[in-house]
Amino acid sequence: TAMRPLAAALCMGKGKFVLDGVERMRERPIADLIDGLTQLGADVTCVKETGCPPVTINANGLAGGEASISGKMSSQFLSSLLMASPVVKGDVTISIKDELISAPYVALTIGLMKKFGVNVQIIGDMDGTPSFHIPESEKYVSPDSILVEGDASSASYFIAGAAITGGTVTVRGCGSESVQGDVAFADVMEQMGAKVTWAPESITVTRDPDTKLKGVDVDCGKIPDAAMTLAVAALFAEGPTTIRNVYSWRLKETERMKAIVAECTKLGATVEEFNDYCIIHPPKDNKINDNVLIETYDDHRMAMTFSLAACGGVDVRIHDPGCTAKTFPTYFEILGEIATF
Repeated sequence: TAMRPLAAALCMGKGKFVLDGVERMRERPIADLIDGLTQLGADVTCVKETGCPPVTINANGLAGGEASISGKMSSQFLSSLLMASPVVKGDVTISIKDELISAPYVALTIGLMKKFGVNVQIIGDMDGTPSFHIPESEKYVSPDSILVEGDASSASYFIAGAAITGGTVTVRGCGSESVQGDVAFADVMEQMGAKVTWAPESITVTRDPDTKLKGVDVDCGKIPDAAMTLAVAALFAEGPTTIRNVYSWRLKETERMKAIVAECTKLGATVEEFNDYCIIHPPKDNKINDNVLIETYDDHRMAMTFSLAACGGVDVRIHDPGCTAKTFPTYFEILGEIATF
């Protein structure tokens, strides 16, 4: 994630830079961002054959103007260009030429820019092919202080845990006034049968023991990270769960679609895999296979998501739990603090 806005930020400076990473990083697309930066006057390239890093930047500032990019791979490309625009010489207009996935993350970016004094003009519908205009007069101004919310994607694991077990969990730091799209995951748990109580800065989740979770059919295009958590919650539901519009899973830290299919299958589910969605049929009587070793694929969210399989009263072994250090190094400690045995 950091490489994408960093590439845009470095283009605003001066000098030669090379951005590279681990083997998986060299498989993650960045060509759409490179295309947008080039249209704004940057001298920047990636590996032509793959459209992936390493990224080479000969930085001398950005000239401004108009850029038209794809938004169907990742919203991070658009967010990166938006954040760079107030430092550009001249007006900037960025247009989406096909579709914009994960639009709530773009809304979050625009909202944060506003707190730093920059107003982004939105032209069109965020659910369609919008354009964004940033006049040269818009410049960053420090707000002196700012409140940083808790991470709603990380909150999804505890929200799902309460829904699965029927315990009660309150997550603080994000709630009804959150700017993060992933808080909508709580609505999905409510659709499945959980009871959700909202407060401005917290979400409380529980489930009546007499109410079983039921399978759902959900478009998760706006919450692709939290959608992974839904895959494990589906193991405990009555009936199949369909998770739609998650092609971006295939472009993340690992090929998440195949990883989720493989690990859910180990746990006893039957999973139908399609290009941008999957259907998860839970194990018979929701009985999870015991003592399964979960492969995490060096993906922090795989480790945290599949730890919830233990809510089925079985032992689950997580390979390389330390991979959660990317976003939540104390995850297993916190999980242990709220668990009952």
